[in-house]
Amino acid sequence: MPAEPQQTHVASQWPVESPLLACRFDPAGRFIFASCEDNSIQRFDLATGKPLALKAHESWVNGFGFTPDGQTMVSGGCDGRLIWWPVAGDAPVPIRTVEAHQGWIRALAVSPDGKLVATGGNDKVLRLWNLADGTLVREFPGHESHIYSVLFHPTGQFLLTGELKGHVRQWDVATGAAVRTFDAKALWSYNGGQGVDFGGVRALAISADGQQFACGGLHNASNPLGAVHDPLVMLFEWESQKLVQSLIAEPLKGAVWRLIFLPDGTLLGASGGSTGGHLVFWNASQNKDIHRFQLPNIVRDLDLHPDGIQVATTHHDKHLRISRMASKPA
Repeated sequence: MPAEPQQTHVASQWPVESPLLACRFDPAGRFIFASCEDNSIQRFDLATGKPLALKAHESWVNGFGFTPDGQTMVSGGCDGRLIWWPVAGDAPVPIRTVEAHQGWIRALAVSPDGKLVATGGNDKVLRLWNLADGTLVREFPGHESHIYSVLFHPTGQFLLTGELKGHVRQWDVATGAAVRTFDAKALWSYNGGQGVDFGGVRALAISADGQQFACGGLHNASNPLGAVHDPLVMLFEWESQKLVQSLIAEPLKGAVWRLIFLPDGTLLGASGGSTGGHLVFWNASQNKDIHRFQLPNIVRDLDLHPDGIQVATTHHDKHLRISRMASKPA
């Protein structure tokens, strides 16, 4: 059943005791894992909404990945650790812990063949790990600022990383060589008065056919510490690197925290900021969004269920919400 963005509605909302951060569905679509500001991971059973706390990280968790068989989940946290967990069971405990980065892990991605997990963070180094046993495969030095986002190309041949200062780097997975750089500086600003770099490439997405590449975050940060800025998505042709659209959801204020291409090529983004939380939908031929759906509170992350219809969002108001891009049941 294809998604119907115009019919999007909140189908379920489940409370916890702490504001929520990142989220991901497991490959079987049975659970949704979400991180909390109390350093726990909450595993929600999608059938019942019942949460179960997984506790081992000593700081916030920013990323999740899964083995191909769906039996194991790996989490990456601001404590610099990668932790392997069983996905199912009544009381999951860590299988393996790896001290992976100095400082925050900000992003984590699993390769299309499920053999590798890539991580990046505040130490400015992209690292590649064997997902089966946690051994280090390769390091990719070269970033000049914090790595905010990581994505594998659908072929698995390349890795993409987005950093604080608006550079998106393309890497050869097999050799570790830097291939080329996309210019996304519109997603970065420096405020001399406040003395801060602000923005960063918060979200990366590539279409299933590999022809379109999108990165998102924020721009026009006139008062960074006051959170006065606009959400922005930059859409490129993959081969030519040509910027084909700058997608702005006026008059929303905030940032784009996650981007996903739906199977029909529609680009779905999560935007959150001072104007609240929204799901925003774009296509490549229009610079204005084709639909937006307001959520009850500021959204921080989203993920798409394997069924292509259900969308999970994490919120500052201590709720995980499941929206459906389909008509409400009669």
